[in-house]
Amino acid sequence: MASLELRTRLEELLKRLDIDTICVEHPEVFTVEEMMPHVAHLSGAVTKNLFLKDKKKKSLWLLSVRQDRQLNLSDVSKRLGLGAGNLRLADESVMLEKLKVGQGCASALALFCDTQHSVRIVLDHHLIHGGHLRVYFHPMTNTATMGLRPDDLLRFLKETGHEPLVLSLD
Repeated sequence: MASLELRTRLEELLKRLDIDTICVEHPEVFTVEEMMPHVAHLSGAVTKNLFLKDKKKKSLWLLSVRQDRQLNLSDVSKRLGLGAGNLRLADESVMLEKLKVGQGCASALALFCDTQHSVRIVLDHHLIHGGHLRVYFHPMTNTATMGLRPDDLLRFLKETGHEPLVLSLD
């Protein structure tokens, strides 16, 4: 399914849930660094998102953090109870299968495509409890950035069957 069609489905779901969003269109980007000049004017927390797998249990994780956070995957793995060094970036083919998006497009908003609930979502505590007016994600495409209120993000995730694990990653 094309990203434009998926984005339309996402926007329809958000509208049905009465979730107010703002969206900024921008050129295609593949890294947070490429994106920041296009979204620096926004008030809130821009995210970076990592699609991960546990190499032992084969479980899938989507980690969403503020774009300026430094991450140590070994530490994150330990905090999730997976043991040090067990989290790895998952193959793009798995991301395409589960979230219907490719490299540069993974975000918490793509979880509405995970109808099997096979991906666990981990949110950085600061995204939800950092006092941000909005948190920003790609809406199924890396040519736009969409912002929604932290409480609405939590409601969206629950509506899609994804109870978030909120962790302080300091």
